[in-house]
Amino acid sequence: MQTNFLSQQFNAGFLAENSTACPANATICDGTSCVLPENNFNQTLSIVLSTVLTIMLALVMFSMGCNVELKNFLGHIKRPWGIFVGFLCQFGIMPLTAFLLSLAFNVLPIQAVVVLIMGCCPGGTASNVIAYWVDGDMDLSISMTTCSTVFAMGMMPLCLFVYTKMWTDSDAIVLPYDSIGLSLVALVIPVSFGIFVNHKWPSKAKIILKVGSIVGAVLIVLIAVVGGILYQGSWIISPKLWIIGTIFPAAGYILGFFLARVAGLSWHRCRTVSLETGMQNTQLCSTIVQLSFTPEQLELMFTFPLIYSIFQLLFALLILGGYRLYRRHRVKTKTDIEKTEQKEDSKSNAKINGGFVSNEMK
Repeated sequence: MQTNFLSQQFNAGFLAENSTACPANATICDGTSCVLPENNFNQTLSIVLSTVLTIMLALVMFSMGCNVELKNFLGHIKRPWGIFVGFLCQFGIMPLTAFLLSLAFNVLPIQAVVVLIMGCCPGGTASNVIAYWVDGDMDLSISMTTCSTVFAMGMMPLCLFVYTKMWTDSDAIVLPYDSIGLSLVALVIPVSFGIFVNHKWPSKAKIILKVGSIVGAVLIVLIAVVGGILYQGSWIISPKLWIIGTIFPAAGYILGFFLARVAGLSWHRCRTVSLETGMQNTQLCSTIVQLSFTPEQLELMFTFPLIYSIFQLLFALLILGGYRLYRRHRVKTKTDIEKTEQKEDSKSNAKINGGFVSNEMK
């Protein structure tokens, strides 16, 4: 589906840039990027795990909805400053960052297009789980994920039209609106049930939320492991894509946080916007890539969404670990200060009243 210019430039540039041999049983091998053939076991495993993961994801989003107050959620919709900041991050910062990284590393046209597709995707649902664990604004997190998925219907074609001109015709990229719609339905319906449960039975909603948050954390790690198993032959690709896959999510987290802070959002909302910016819907990116490229091109570079998802998860876990350490230190310090103040108060009261002062207070 790509233009002749893209195919010629891809073939010439790729052969000139790469020289490492691929495994003997690779399906298509043209330099340092190749994929081992999928066997029947992998195909069966992929179908089974996709079904299981879809059901688990729906249950996790249901539990996340149990932490959403309908009044607060509607408040974000009526006064959408946080959503607007997230919109700027999602469809302003991320596509521009993808474009600049592609230029800076001088990647091949086909590689640049895939990086840009990733940058134009809406936020992923994994951000809602991580936002819960870092004490983010869950109402804002879910409303941002929902709105970015809706806005993606129009913003993805616009961003791709603007940024991919120098590499390919944007018409050659097939946007799966049905997949975007399914993502939206898979998000909205479970969350809506969760909001209803939280409204009717708040005590039960708290139990569901605790269980769901743990399952969600396990699910995120499981998806990364499953991806590594199913695509174990896909790791030999251009080092430039590995570097971009590392830098890109980190840049999204950092720039999203700073833009939210400049916009005057509170700290817990800054964390939320940061996660919503850096965590992309990598499954949607993979779908677009598979629909848009020829089999030869697809086999050589569809792994980038998987690389991005692994590093976005890794950095998210680092953010979570750093926040938990900070919170523990802050709570400990605060407790020590309160104990010191209580001792000083006890001393002063004892002196005033002529009371007894224990050895621990002296």
